[in-house]
Amino acid sequence: MATLSGTKLAEPTDARQVRSRKALNAALLALLEEKPFDQLTIREISARAGTGYATFFRHYETKEALLGDVASEEIGGLLAMTLPILDQANSYDSTLALCGYVAEHRALWSALLAGGAAAIVRNEFIRQARLLPLAAQQQKPWLPADLGVVHGTGAMIDGLAWWLTIGTDLSAEQIATILHRLIIAPLVGDTAPREAAAAQ
Repeated sequence: MATLSGTKLAEPTDARQVRSRKALNAALLALLEEKPFDQLTIREISARAGTGYATFFRHYETKEALLGDVASEEIGGLLAMTLPILDQANSYDSTLALCGYVAEHRALWSALLAGGAAAIVRNEFIRQARLLPLAAQQQKPWLPADLGVVHGTGAMIDGLAWWLTIGTDLSAEQIATILHRLIIAPLVGDTAPREAAAAQ
């Protein structure tokens, strides 16, 4: 099965293999809180997971394939959490929730959005967003729904990547206000900023 940035081997079928894969994913997430992805080695990941070095290669061909697996799951979780972002009634709240989550997991999202695999992660974000139920809804009569999803998702990812690399002195609330006003409000027609947004 292909992943974002490499080849993941066949899905595990027995409980021990499932535990090993979950341990490798958890180990990578923990290590990303400590150092950049490009400084991590497969031996470090395996040791943190409590698995053998050879075990790693029974699940993934490269550490990039492991990162791709983790990224795909994290993207799915983030999109599910922020599904209401295209809903005019609470688009600012959803934007704030997204930025808050990214801030809480800054090391991981820096690795995903500002690292060497950023373009691959961006494309996966857009791919998954297009599959969401709201992606088929027409937000503007002049705008094809799919183009709105591609533009909105891509622009949000680019904005978050900028925040994680250049604009790190901005709080989650500040970047949420910027992204909401710049990207989300024009897409959904949410012209009345939320009180929290207006306070920024």
